[in-house]
Amino acid sequence: MKIEGMLKEEFKEKLCQEARSQNIELNENQLEQLYMYKELLVEWNEKMNLTAITDDMGVILKHFVDCLECTKVISDEETFIDVGTGAGFPGMVLAIYYPNKKFTLLDALNKRLIFLQEVIDKLGIKNVKIIHGRAEETIRINNMYNSYDASVSRAVAQLPTLLEYTSPYVKVGGKCIVMKGDNVEEEIKLSQNALKVLNLKVEGKTEYSYTVDGEEYNRSILSVKKLNNTPSKYPRNYGQIKKKPL
Repeated sequence: MKIEGMLKEEFKEKLCQEARSQNIELNENQLEQLYMYKELLVEWNEKMNLTAITDDMGVILKHFVDCLECTKVISDEETFIDVGTGAGFPGMVLAIYYPNKKFTLLDALNKRLIFLQEVIDKLGIKNVKIIHGRAEETIRINNMYNSYDASVSRAVAQLPTLLEYTSPYVKVGGKCIVMKGDNVEEEIKLSQNALKVLNLKVEGKTEYSYTVDGEEYNRSILSVKKLNNTPSKYPRNYGQIKKKPL
């Protein structure tokens, strides 16, 4: 028990330090919840493929601190949807950071949502709702157009496709918060038609980097503002999106 306690405190201390190095402050409750999240992630990953990253420093930097970088572009938004949340990145991490904001986590693979429900139950999280379904179908079935102040997304699809999936969920005047790697300028160029058709505008880009095992990772977060309503034909069905991206 003593060894487990030391390992836990060491993890929390490293997480606190790495977040602080990026000007992100975490309180004791957030550190405790993120530690529990990590433990559940590693445990469940033995039964299903949730992530290739399970070592402590990898989880701290590539998952937790990486997702928390979104806090630098979040301001007065209160409601969020994470389309294609996977193992809860970035939506669940942000929900832990912002207990007074509301998050909907959407994913097409139900077993991931079973895992996320376990996280919600074990951590006592009150501000997260999970939905099983495909983005382009769920929005119509549940009439979820213009329902959220912002969307948050990481590692889902190329930018033109991702914006077609996410922007219809966002209110006019709201924004799509998109986490990308260092090829973001190329993706923006590929998205010019999508931005025009979907009534969107790239308003800002936040760049950051971190180093794991001597390897530097350069990352970007785009803020894409929704200027007007999404034309009713979008999002198209999966086959159309895949065959002919915007």
